[in-house]
Amino acid sequence: MTHDPLLTTELERVAHMLADAARDTILPYFRADTLQTDNKLKGGYDPVTEADRAAERVMRDLLARHRPDDAILGEEYGVSEGSSGLTWVLDPIDGTRGFVSGTPTWGVLVAVGTQDGPFIGIVDQPYIGERFIGTPDGARLLRGETARKLTTAPARDLSQATVLTTFPEVGSDAERRAFHAVAERAQLTRYGMDCYGYALVAAGQVDLVIEAGLAAYDIQAPLALVQAAGGVVTDWQGNPAHDGGTAVAAANSDIHAQALAILQERMGAA
Repeated sequence: MTHDPLLTTELERVAHMLADAARDTILPYFRADTLQTDNKLKGGYDPVTEADRAAERVMRDLLARHRPDDAILGEEYGVSEGSSGLTWVLDPIDGTRGFVSGTPTWGVLVAVGTQDGPFIGIVDQPYIGERFIGTPDGARLLRGETARKLTTAPARDLSQATVLTTFPEVGSDAERRAFHAVAERAQLTRYGMDCYGYALVAAGQVDLVIEAGLAAYDIQAPLALVQAAGGVVTDWQGNPAHDGGTAVAAANSDIHAQALAILQERMGAA
């Protein structure tokens, strides 16, 4: 995909503006004694807070002023149509379960792209002040006034790899078994990272994030980030992952192929 450098610069500027506004909106709620949650599920627990809603409203208001012709897909307020061919994909708090638990692994997700997928993505962790951004020019970690280029880890065997996912149950029973078939061959498996796990792939800290049951707003910003850092992101069939469903975010094509072969073998046997 070819990108207009001037447009890319403008979109990156707006993406930072959205992340800044969401950060300022959300932080007063984090670990606050007065934080209240609503449950979106009848048969389980899927929390949403006023911090989620308020942050998405702020981001949508900014887009209405600065990019009024672009479409929006947000977790809390759905789809707003546009005419430019560009769509902003917003998840104001990815990892709300972690947010209400006080853990600093949730994040603000901002992505922009076309129907073919995102080409700019931000994973922002407001509490610890880390912002990971992927653009057509590469990936960077921003901490205050400092910036560091990000590159994913080099190829190594799955037996030496670190694998992350958010929930031990992963997705369906078949998906859970397929994930654990990969995890059993890895050196280390960790849970509960939410979007921060993808940032760790981009930063070269871990080799794989494997998930299922994702929405588009869960994966688009992490996908753009990991790919910008040199990684590979597909669904479990090796197809584009930007519409959600399953995802394998890998540090490189070698570890991606190893994980994908196991997942496909186990899902085929399910």
